[in-house]
Amino acid sequence: QVQLRESGGGLVQAGGSLRLSCVASGPTFSRFNMGWFRQAPGKEREFVAAIAWGGFNPEYADTVKGRFTISDDIDKNMVFLQMNSLKPEDTAVYYCAAEGPGFNSRRITSAQEYEYWGQGTQVTVSS
Repeated sequence: QVQLRESGGGLVQAGGSLRLSCVASGPTFSRFNMGWFRQAPGKEREFVAAIAWGGFNPEYADTVKGRFTISDDIDKNMVFLQMNSLKPEDTAVYYCAAEGPGFNSRRITSAQEYEYWGQGTQVTVSS
C-alpha cells in the first residue's frame, strides 16, 4: 500500500514562491506516474501538473504553465512542485497523487485515474 504525504504549504504574498514536497512510502516509487491537483473552497479538484515515471515531458495546466515546475527524486521517493509568481487564485489545498506501479509511463491529468492520494497541504496567496 502506498502512502503519500505532502508538505511545504503556507501563506505567501502574491509574486512569491513555495516548494511543495510529497514523499511516498510503501513499494518502490520508481514506476509510479505522479501528479499534483488542487481544490479551492467551493470548487472541484483540478489538475495542476503531472510527471510520468522516468521524469520525461511533464505536463501542466494552462493556468500554471511557465510558473510551476514538477520534478521527482526517485532515490528519495519524492515528487516536488516548485511554484513561482504565485497569484491569489492559486490559493487552494494541494494534493499529491500516484498511479502505479506499472509499465506504462504516462502523464495523467484525470484525477479519476490516480489510485493514491495524500492528505493535502494548504497554500494561501495574499494579494
